[in-house]
Amino acid sequence: MTISEITSLLEEFAPLDFAEDFDNVGLLVGNPNQKLSKALVTLDTLENIVDEAIEKGCNLIISFHPILFKGLKKINGSNYVERVVIKAIQNNIAIYSMHTALDNHWQGVNKEICNRLGLENTEILIPKSGTIKKLTVFVPLENVSEVQEALFKIGAGAIGNYSNCSFTSTGMGSFKGNDFSKPSIGKKNQLHIEEEIQLQLTFSSYLTSKVIQTLQKVHPYEEVAYEITTLENSNQKIGMGMVGELPKSLSAEKILQLVKNTFNCNGIRHSIFINRPIKRIAVLGGSGAFAIKNAIRANADLFITSDIKYHEYYQAENKLIIADIGHYESEQYTKNLIVSKLRKKISNFAPAFDSEDIILSEINTNPIKYF
Repeated sequence: MTISEITSLLEEFAPLDFAEDFDNVGLLVGNPNQKLSKALVTLDTLENIVDEAIEKGCNLIISFHPILFKGLKKINGSNYVERVVIKAIQNNIAIYSMHTALDNHWQGVNKEICNRLGLENTEILIPKSGTIKKLTVFVPLENVSEVQEALFKIGAGAIGNYSNCSFTSTGMGSFKGNDFSKPSIGKKNQLHIEEEIQLQLTFSSYLTSKVIQTLQKVHPYEEVAYEITTLENSNQKIGMGMVGELPKSLSAEKILQLVKNTFNCNGIRHSIFINRPIKRIAVLGGSGAFAIKNAIRANADLFITSDIKYHEYYQAENKLIIADIGHYESEQYTKNLIVSKLRKKISNFAPAFDSEDIILSEINTNPIKYF
């Protein structure tokens, strides 16, 4: 198995197209064609993580946070980022980052938080827009089922909780090939009229290349006329944060104690308690102050996130409790999620590869300490 093969498995689970525009995800360091020995999964890529990879015989580090976020104008080891990159290159270790591609996945970072708290009826807090596309293509009547089924097979025709979605309308198409044409229907230099179906399907934007490749493979025409547009719909399966419900309501004290125990928090900073029990909870791993208003609109009683600034606590306005449990604490189980998903995929894709060679890092990379 090569590094590109294992990163392809990661991208089947969390496509890089899910990531935010500001982010830096994917293979950041290394040769994608290099043979994989073992992979180390971590939250952050630091020097001691590279040392751990060397010690355990890993030539790939799969990191949630990207070590390279902004462009480097020099690499001479003057800071921790440069030293990590130098050490990784010197020891032939590749580095791959998932970050907001996994943040935005409906079975990603925030779903893991929900699962550990036992939340039910979960849904995306801030559905992502601009990720649903629509294909319009014209197909001869007798070929429409074949084209339609091929596109369904790769995941096109899906929106929200529905699959195999399409729309068709009938019309007459005309074309006339020149001397260099090779028409599969009709003859060159002769006008041909064909009964056609206008086929329309929705699909997630990360499937765009696969949709075009499949269409060109199965469509009978030498030249395929198609159009791809972006829909205004928000994607209910992609986006930041989640909201769900406890099986039964708890007092603010009890739910915060549960959160503290579950995420091994040394302390939780929170806004003033509200005068009602806690049932509906919004979560957003990492820095989540931007989503306070979204949590209020979602009728959450409690918003669990991190990196809340002093004045941002006022935004609670007695409508919910804001709880800052710490950046590392909110995302710490992400590496467990990656290991679990990847081991399962590898068992199906390459059973000869020992899934136990996907190794969970033992190092706590939290830069914040408590006195």
